[in-house]
Amino acid sequence: MKTNLLCMAAALAAVCAAHGADVTTAMIDADARNEKDVLSFGMGTNGQRYSKLTQINTGTVARLVPAWSFSFGGEKQRGQESQPLIHDGKMFVTASYSRIFAVDARTGAKLWKYEHRLPDGIMPCCDVVNRGAALYGNLVIFGTLDAQLVALDQNTGKVVWKEKVDDYAAGYSMTSAPLVANGMLLTGVSGGEFGVVGRVEARNPLTGELLWVRPTVEGHMGYRYDKDGNEIAAGVSGTVNKTWPGELWKTGGAATWMGGTYDAGTGLAYFGTGNPAPWNSHLRPGDNLYSSSTVALDVKTGQIKWAYQNTPNDSWDFDGANEFVTFDLNGKRYGGKADRNGFFYVIDAGSGKLQNAFPFVRKITWASGIDLKTGRPNFIPANRPGDPTKGEEGKKGKTVFSAPAFLGAKNQMPMAYSQQTGLFYIPANEWGMEIWNEPISYKKGGAFLGAGFTIRPLFDDYIGALRAVDPKTGKIVWEAKNTAPLWGGAMATAGGLVFYGTPEGYLKALDAKTGKELWKFQTGSGVVAPPVTWEEGGTQYVAVVSGWGGAVPLWGGEVAKKVNFLEQGGSVWVFKLAGKG
Repeated sequence: MKTNLLCMAAALAAVCAAHGADVTTAMIDADARNEKDVLSFGMGTNGQRYSKLTQINTGTVARLVPAWSFSFGGEKQRGQESQPLIHDGKMFVTASYSRIFAVDARTGAKLWKYEHRLPDGIMPCCDVVNRGAALYGNLVIFGTLDAQLVALDQNTGKVVWKEKVDDYAAGYSMTSAPLVANGMLLTGVSGGEFGVVGRVEARNPLTGELLWVRPTVEGHMGYRYDKDGNEIAAGVSGTVNKTWPGELWKTGGAATWMGGTYDAGTGLAYFGTGNPAPWNSHLRPGDNLYSSSTVALDVKTGQIKWAYQNTPNDSWDFDGANEFVTFDLNGKRYGGKADRNGFFYVIDAGSGKLQNAFPFVRKITWASGIDLKTGRPNFIPANRPGDPTKGEEGKKGKTVFSAPAFLGAKNQMPMAYSQQTGLFYIPANEWGMEIWNEPISYKKGGAFLGAGFTIRPLFDDYIGALRAVDPKTGKIVWEAKNTAPLWGGAMATAGGLVFYGTPEGYLKALDAKTGKELWKFQTGSGVVAPPVTWEEGGTQYVAVVSGWGGAVPLWGGEVAKKVNFLEQGGSVWVFKLAGKG
């Protein structure tokens, strides 16, 4: 490992000699404090999505106007969930169908485009989305729907290296933005609905060379790699068959499909893991580690330092892939996680000890609460879908109504944390589902669910709600309701603002203390992506990607019917104050 890191440093030095503005580890570590660039997904590796810029504030935001807009073009629209990156006057933004664009951040002029050639057999679960890229050296790196990593020259868009991560025909894909932590490129995989095995990989970002691999399903071996690329066993994750009786651990899911966060103070990377496979929990008695969990990894070795399971023996596809956002509270470093299961968790970022857990949605039926001593949910057994072997003719188990629905109290849309207010801003959804279990067996490349479902809204007047939550008390300080589900992320600023988008097409700015709406703009298509902000030449800019799609229109049942009038799109909008720049 030491030799690999030295090689990485030497390679980066060589690249930097040729290019004066290349991205370094130190720059990425300082990303959350540098307002002139956006170098990482989350506007900083800790994922707070907080900016100290104040030019756009509660008093000036009414003067916010478009600076430019850029279209992704073509017929390849669908969902656009990407967060742009900005560096050295360029914007790097991914788009549906594994495309990436470099755009002049000042004018919106296209500099180059790379369109990955996809095979016919890709099997993305939840639309052909991509959530963003990573920057390192003079490279921009992103994952593709056929489970490859592609590194491009930032100036030309030419391929520098390309690596196959896994077999797309088995259901593997990549949709999340890579994470650069301690000079290493960390990536997850998508495909939990196809019985893949989740994992986190670390690579040399300049070459694509593997450094270590850590599976997130108990029973699988982790590996590290020496300077010659030789595979060295690095210990089994957990204990074989301890929480996965039988053989299902071999196709156990727990996909790391949302990527991770990193805290330089703890030296740990935090990855959420997805649902265990199949959904039918009666086939896999036990907790099924490390599915529906947060795992904290030593970035130098790939070892799991601690893990916290949000939904043991998950039967509702609640996942646990939501981001773990580190922040300071009462002089200690904690992480906040708004889980799909409806509970918000405050966890010691160094030890994994649960500090607090409370609901952030109005209705939760699968558990009555979280036991703060044991960290385990207090299940309501009657609200678990029934065993198909005990149902009528063994074809279908007892149907239950469960809230939240499997699309979650919060899904892929990232929340924000404000250092100014001490509040988290969570794009939440209020919906439930009728769900039942069915018999299922694994087949490579086939859907591995063993469940059926119908999603329904819980309330007549709204589904989505941006909620300001106090992590100290669990109190919902304010909420801004939305007719349609929220599927785009949030951003907080020291200007006293929270920005977020809606499926109806609006980018909105609210007062971070009160939730009062101060500004909105119609982008022409649904916003299912997180906004960013940066400063260039004395002018503060705000950007967001617009393009309706994602999981809701594909999986949303009755909820999807409520938003089927929305138009698809594919564009980036950039805003500034009138008269600036």
